[in-house]
Amino acid sequence: MKRVTVAVFGLACVMASAWALRAQQAPGDGPRYTNETNLVRPTDYREWTFLGSGLGMTYEPAAGSQSAPQFFTNVFVNPSSYRSFMQTGAWPDRTVFVLEARASGSEASINKAGRFQTNLVALEAEVKDSRFPDGWAFFDFGTARSMKDVAEPLSGNRVAGCVECHTKHTAVERTFVQFYPTLLEVARQKGTLKPGF
Repeated sequence: MKRVTVAVFGLACVMASAWALRAQQAPGDGPRYTNETNLVRPTDYREWTFLGSGLGMTYEPAAGSQSAPQFFTNVFVNPSSYRSFMQTGAWPDRTVFVLEARASGSEASINKAGRFQTNLVALEAEVKDSRFPDGWAFFDFGTARSMKDVAEPLSGNRVAGCVECHTKHTAVERTFVQFYPTLLEVARQKGTLKPGF
């Protein structure tokens, strides 16, 4: 009888410990909303998986003047979605991409050539979430001077351009995987690239 009591007590301790550990773990890293669809800006996105960076990337034809400021764009994705993509080559529901634009500098400290990132300029997000009519939504948190904590989904003409571009020119679903070499190779291996890539 003593052994049974010890075993039951031990099992209860293990279950209580497991429950306490689960309660302490951070909530999921997917999107958080107010009013069901307004995205809360993820403040820890720079701790997420870094997908890549571009310098001076634009959707418009190259300008004739080289004096225009060039911005770095950095793309981050929530870690659980990155892990899922690495296994499947596709993005799961509740994937969040954050695009941050940063100014670029060229003359500081010992640097004599090349460019490096400086101040935050603007922040945007793209979310894959079945709660939206076509499964995707785009958000603009604004510029560094007027950064919003919560952003409504883009609508009307503002979102139409995003949807058109992210439908016609992306390598996997509505994402520019072609700019992230590691992910591009995964998509090739998993057979999830769109035709033409």
